Amino acid sequence: MGINQHPKDPAKAYIFAGLAVLFWSTASSAFKLTLDHINFIQIVFIATLTSCLALFSVLLLQGNLNLLRVSTRDELLRSALLGLLNPFLYYIVLLKAYSILPAQVAQPLNFTWPIMLVILSVPLLNQKIPVLSLAAMFVSFAGVYLISSQGNPFDFNFTDPLGISLALGSSVIWALFWIFNVRDPRNEVIKLFLSFLFAVFYIGVIMVFSPGPGAFNLYGITGAVYIGLFEMGFTFVFWLKALQYAVSSDKVSNMIYITPFFALVLINLLVGERIYITTFGGLVLIVTGMILQKIFSSYHDSGRH
Repeated sequence: MGINQHPKDPAKAYIFAGLAVLFWSTASSAFKLTLDHINFIQIVFIATLTSCLALFSVLLLQGNLNLLRVSTRDELLRSALLGLLNPFLYYIVLLKAYSILPAQVAQPLNFTWPIMLVILSVPLLNQKIPVLSLAAMFVSFAGVYLISSQGNPFDFNFTDPLGISLALGSSVIWALFWIFNVRDPRNEVIKLFLSFLFAVFYIGVIMVFSPGPGAFNLYGITGAVYIGLFEMGFTFVFWLKALQYAVSSDKVSNMIYITPFFALVLINLLVGERIYITTFGGLVLIVTGMILQKIFSSYHDSGRH
């Protein structure tokens, strides 16, 4: 059933959206705590495999396994390419960034993907960026600078340029995945399951050929399974359900802006990081820029009609 044919229930929409925001808010802390026990390649392998099994169970419960059998060769090839972007490249780059940076820095830098999406839409979708949208992007990138300074905004020497580049790079990869995925008309859970299935193979190959990947332990495995279930697998389904039940998808989608702020609270409580004032200020600027970008884009689109 498409989003528009699903019976509308605002209460259920907000419940599912709230669950998604809650679990996505825990992801940064889960990444950082799990990296204390196993390396980022191991985390991506276990989490991707876990998510693949979770999504298979969702398809089974929904009675949609027959959609797998009718997948064409072109659709499978598309899924193989999407899986290369996400979860394979996306989570490898993101978790490597988390292994270098404090969670409070990596998380908001990764959250810049909507801005990257606007930039990439110029060459990939032949869209133009209005002047006001450029101003909004400048506000967001001022926030990126503040966060990257890690408490020293007047130093002008970033402490971890590689980590910052990886965190921002992960947002570019996610934006690319979003652009290619949104143009694929297949069932959303089917698309995600097949992408994760191919990614299990890709990451499995990396695991086999990685020199000394390190030993697994119970804490690391538990953390990676949690990430697979509640950063990748079930939480996506919660978000999709929220959009299906919503009377207005915009109102539900706006809840996503709560995520990085709640994540900072959890990073402080669970990981024990002292939150820099520049992190909070930078995040406010990033989100403000995103909201302005959304407003200006809507204004621009309405002006063309």
